[in-house]
Amino acid sequence: MALLLDLANIVGGFLLAVAVLRLLPRVGDDLGRLAARAAPIAWVVGLVALVTGGYYLIVHLVSGPRVFHFEVVGIGVGLALLWDRLTGRPAARAERSDAATGVRLLLAIFGLIAIVVGVQGLFTPDG
Repeated sequence: MALLLDLANIVGGFLLAVAVLRLLPRVGDDLGRLAARAAPIAWVVGLVALVTGGYYLIVHLVSGPRVFHFEVVGIGVGLALLWDRLTGRPAARAERSDAATGVRLLLAIFGLIAIVVGVQGLFTPDG
């Protein structure tokens, strides 16, 4: 279950950070195409991140030692990826602009943070 949360943080962070990752030289276009192929399943990644993050938040609030940043970031990634389905309004990441400004830039930076937190979660012992 912890692996699902970590992978959802990494993949969801990638989907959120693609606005900034496209600006990388040599690999930006390839990352943009990869994100375009993965965009139809973004809601699944968001749902997994939201459910696993919520599960661990409840577990750590009730019986765990403390609330960890992994689940808080997972809930944030889930909400960001499911925003258009939850509210009925298009998400800021859905805009087809090359410029990463405003809310798109904020989501992209949060996506980069989610990638780092997901990788950190892979190397953090669960026990």
